[in-house]
Amino acid sequence: MRMIAGFETPDEGDILIKGSSVLNLAPNKRNVKMVFQHLALFPMMNVGENIAYGLRCRGDAKAQITDRVRAVLDRVGLPGVEDKRISQLSGGQKQRIAIARCMVLEPDVLLLDEPLGALDLKLREHMKIELKQLQHQFETTFLYITHDQSEALVMSDNVAVMNAGRFEQIGPPKALYDSPVSGFVAGFVGDSNRWAGRVDRVADGHVRVALQDGGTVLAAANAPLRVDDAVEVFVRPEAISVGPGEEGKTLTGTVDSLLFNGANSRILVRSDSGRLIEVADRSGAGDIAEGDAIAINWQGGRALAFAAGAA
Repeated sequence: MRMIAGFETPDEGDILIKGSSVLNLAPNKRNVKMVFQHLALFPMMNVGENIAYGLRCRGDAKAQITDRVRAVLDRVGLPGVEDKRISQLSGGQKQRIAIARCMVLEPDVLLLDEPLGALDLKLREHMKIELKQLQHQFETTFLYITHDQSEALVMSDNVAVMNAGRFEQIGPPKALYDSPVSGFVAGFVGDSNRWAGRVDRVADGHVRVALQDGGTVLAAANAPLRVDDAVEVFVRPEAISVGPGEEGKTLTGTVDSLLFNGANSRILVRSDSGRLIEVADRSGAGDIAEGDAIAINWQGGRALAFAAGAA
């Protein structure tokens, strides 16, 4: 982000905006704006003055500034608040004003540095949707930095996952979630059950894995694996159903606990080997109770095997 903004110079490579290199442009010459985590709105100015600040610095005509401030407030859904003080705004309104202050300058790229980090959980969930809608309205590239995977999945057209300074995978959120290219991405993006073991059979792009703590499972291999390779198997909670399944795609155990969290409720199952498995609860637990014996299963291809330590 700092390199795109012009505050740091890359050791190699190039940065292109609209097809043109910006490496030799000073920060103030790049048509790039930034929304900070703590927004950095000017408390001594009202809303209209905050939004107009960049236009005034640029030397735009006063009448034009008034019209543009009014227009951008309409687009962020806050018409007629020009005279309000910043202290009179809610957290979500401040967020939209910070974006409006940038977008009124019509940047080619808007950088957002964890802009929802200071908001409470409910407002953060609401602002994810708001920001996505604003991005579509302005049709400007948003580069959004976040450690919250939910934000990345909900808001992005493309997500880049970094590990140890390099990109592990870049692609649409669904591709990263359903088809991770490495164990790091599989474990980092979303929730996943993670089991270590060794390959004891390979056939047609699938492997049978003897798990460290007992039992075997069948899994899809996204990269070539050989017998006796150490691997990790990933199965997402929502891929698992209650009930017996096919050999290699089912485990048995005991219900350890029931975790209620609305649509994200979970059943924690303690397998016969002592492994704790997270299962998405689609039925509100139904007749299931803690201590019940239970079988769980998953469909073919929903278990993914990756070489251990490859991430």
